[in-house]
Amino acid sequence: MIVKKYTAATETEAALKAKEDLGAGAVVLNVKTIKQRGIAKLFKKNYVEITAALEEKENVTAAPEIKKQPAPDYQALSATTEKAIEKKLDTLHNLLADQIKKNEDDKLRTEEQPKEQNQPKQEEIKENSNFKYLKLIYNKLIDSEVEEKLANIIIEDIDSSLKKESNIDSIISAVYQKIILKLGEPVVIDVSSGRNIVFFMGPTGVGKTTTIAKLASDFKLNKGIKVAMITADTYRIAAVEQLNTYAGILDIPVSVIFSPSELVDAVKTYSEYDLILVDTAGRSHRNLEQLGEIQELIKNIEDAQSDLKIEKYLVVSATTKYRDLINIADAYKDIKDYRLLFTKLDETSAYGNLLNLRNRTGAPLSYTTCGQNVPDDIEITDVQGLAKQLISGAANTPLG
Repeated sequence: MIVKKYTAATETEAALKAKEDLGAGAVVLNVKTIKQRGIAKLFKKNYVEITAALEEKENVTAAPEIKKQPAPDYQALSATTEKAIEKKLDTLHNLLADQIKKNEDDKLRTEEQPKEQNQPKQEEIKENSNFKYLKLIYNKLIDSEVEEKLANIIIEDIDSSLKKESNIDSIISAVYQKIILKLGEPVVIDVSSGRNIVFFMGPTGVGKTTTIAKLASDFKLNKGIKVAMITADTYRIAAVEQLNTYAGILDIPVSVIFSPSELVDAVKTYSEYDLILVDTAGRSHRNLEQLGEIQELIKNIEDAQSDLKIEKYLVVSATTKYRDLINIADAYKDIKDYRLLFTKLDETSAYGNLLNLRNRTGAPLSYTTCGQNVPDDIEITDVQGLAKQLISGAANTPLG
């Protein structure tokens, strides 16, 4: 831009000077009357000063605009982007079904990390378009109550393996597959290789007795398996009565034992049965003496050297706080090779604890329950549906 000043007796004359000098495109920026000072004011008149300007037009070709890559931030994406991602999640099952592997060695690191590492560090994340999608998925995992450290590990693993500028489909696909691998393949009761005795253990109030009734009903009515039940839960009269009620309806025999030493004799009476389900008393994870009784029950069957295959299920509620789940799992750590069975999925909208405890203990998932109806409200854990719910955030509808 060219800026010049012009003076004349009047504003009009000054403006004409500017246009003659700069051309018709000149623009008057300022007009000021200059008064004569001192003795000169006696002989000269005041005059006008204007400031005029002309925008220069360069003939050189403008350099192309360089678009700076936006620096990553932790702001939430727009609602439009979220809806687009959640819509794509609906098609993931078919797209990835053939890609899912059954085994994965990637276990959660057990060593303690500084607290600040629980959040993805900005300098550790690639400054590319992948980050905003990974951040959204990270937030969804946290919304589903996935442990922060675990969510961070998942996102970092995916981020390090992605190509720069990956599309949203490949990012969601990678996260979805990673979660499924961490969830693992459910392990459930298998009567195809011989007779089974199955112990159900866990804290009070998680629905062990109802869960046993659901499984007993399914194996007898739907699979034609000869089922018997034994209850050691004599601490609660209601539990014995409840199991007796189900046994009467299903026409399944049930025995009540009052000490671990009685279990072997009770099992012998069911030598013609393929599946024996044992309801142990609900134990506080703080009561080591009571937990010892469960270990004794299992040991008595092991020492009897029967042809029974022993299976163990730790039954916990999906509504339990993760801190309490850790304490429960730690209390049962001396009981080897148990499987995780989650109840009450209909009473929560966040399923992160299923993934958290699976990674914490290394124990496989098995069944989930969703309601009180016998035998309908139980199913083998749907890891694909669970992975989808975890990426989508808190569930809008119960899983199962």
